[in-house]
Amino acid sequence: MKIKCIAVDDEPLALRVIESHIEKLNDVELVAKCSNAIEAFGILKQKDVDLIFLDIQMPELTGIEFLKSLSNPPLVIFTTAYRNYAIDAFDLDVLDYLLKPISFDRFLKAINKYYTRFEEKHQEVKNLTVGSSPEKDHLFIKKNKTLVKVFFKDILFIESLKDYVKIHTTGEVHMVKYQISHLEKELPEDQFIRVHKSFIVSSKKIATISPRSIGVEDEKIPIGRNYKEFVLKKLNYYGN
Repeated sequence: MKIKCIAVDDEPLALRVIESHIEKLNDVELVAKCSNAIEAFGILKQKDVDLIFLDIQMPELTGIEFLKSLSNPPLVIFTTAYRNYAIDAFDLDVLDYLLKPISFDRFLKAINKYYTRFEEKHQEVKNLTVGSSPEKDHLFIKKNKTLVKVFFKDILFIESLKDYVKIHTTGEVHMVKYQISHLEKELPEDQFIRVHKSFIVSSKKIATISPRSIGVEDEKIPIGRNYKEFVLKKLNYYGN
């Protein structure tokens, strides 16, 4: 299967460079070129896209603002002439960060990162699956070649540790090789909330709320800067 991608940049020359690099690869397909984020949003509604080459500095809506607005974005590679957005890229879990002018060798390394992430995700699926019952009330965690059922109602919070997650429950802590961003998509939105790039909490287990942290039993879970507005609004927090 080909990697279906779009390129988003307000500079025509930058779009031509991306298109030229893609034309050299048989397994990558450019399904659309967009001159701004609004146009890209329309394309995502119409087409299946695996990967976005996304410029950061664009008029009206920056690449960072655009990415934050997407609830379930494809993988993203930032393409920019500026080095000072690396921290934002890390916080948003983008696949790679390409500095213009983009050489073909560097472009190819970014594509190889896509394949690595793709393989890791499929390996993770073997380690963790959502229960197939109509209620979808549990996960299966692979531990020592055994599948262990973990009910959503027992989960307190989930903590990311690089390539692993720790699932804290009322009875014990499970550690499994999985990306927290992938796990987030498998959890019911009405029961769990992402409060930090490294933490997801069970809404029902929240005991205290402050502008900077969430209390779950004896644990204080930090609220990330990029999540604060969303979290406090969703939890109906109106304190000072």
